[in-house]
Amino acid sequence: MTATVGSHLNQVDLAAVGALVQAVSEQPEKAATTWGAEVRWTGAFKSEATVRDFAPMPSDEPKGMGGNNAAPNPVEQLLAALGNCLAVGYAANATVAGIEIKELTIKVEGDIDMHSFLGLKEGHAGFSGIRTVVDLKADADPAAIEALHRRVEGSSPVGHTISAAVPITFTAT
Repeated sequence: MTATVGSHLNQVDLAAVGALVQAVSEQPEKAATTWGAEVRWTGAFKSEATVRDFAPMPSDEPKGMGGNNAAPNPVEQLLAALGNCLAVGYAANATVAGIEIKELTIKVEGDIDMHSFLGLKEGHAGFSGIRTVVDLKADADPAAIEALHRRVEGSSPVGHTISAAVPITFTAT
């Protein structure tokens, strides 16, 4: 099965994706983008992130960590961001390959040793490892599915960001 530009497969507008690819191909400077969020502390361990014109996304810690369990905490949001990024990658790449997705579930989990976060010892406070399990149901041959998995894994912006050292600049005002 081959998808053509202008069609919709997996509810993806290939014309819009094709137009973006063409624009970046013709004007490479359009590939350099900046994304952002603004986070406002709302008390205790709660905060909310505002992105573009969307409603604020809350964050809180579980009760066992001193929070009120009112929302996912930041590390859970990071795992969710990876899963969401992978889902976009599957939708885009499957559609371009002409593969219809019947079902897609991505489970993401990671391990954190709380010692550094709690100030009990020096060391890495972040994830020591993150695992994803992709359950994809699609009518395609195994080689096409394997190629899809490798393409998504190799092109995830969130996956690449958290798997490599990325400089962060902190500025306090």
